[in-house]
Amino acid sequence: QVQLVESGGGLVQAGGSLRLSCAASGRTFATYNMGWFRQAPGKEREFVAAITWSVWSGRSTYYADSVKGRFTISRDNAKNTVYLQMDSLKPEDTAVYYCACRGSGSHSPIASAYDYWGQGTQVTVSS
Repeated sequence: QVQLVESGGGLVQAGGSLRLSCAASGRTFATYNMGWFRQAPGKEREFVAAITWSVWSGRSTYYADSVKGRFTISRDNAKNTVYLQMDSLKPEDTAVYYCACRGSGSHSPIASAYDYWGQGTQVTVSS
């Protein structure tokens, strides 16, 4: 069982920045594939970013086209934490942001492929 706890959400003006954190339990965090998803009111949950690790290719990152160049995902294995640095925020980035963990397998942008989820943190970007 893996527990995920997000923090760092809030209200920010368009063009501003926020950094989300996700603290994870588990002894093998370094091998987990971690992702960030978001869900706006009335919309489906969508992929934002992911960071994976494999013994063959090392660390890899993936981004949705809508956030590429503005968001950066990173991880600190010593702290069992994954981060999402969000810059140049836009009103359309407003959503509840969820941290997710996939214990095995390769990268996937599909929410159902992830095994564990955090409770979510609200991000609101005002225009």
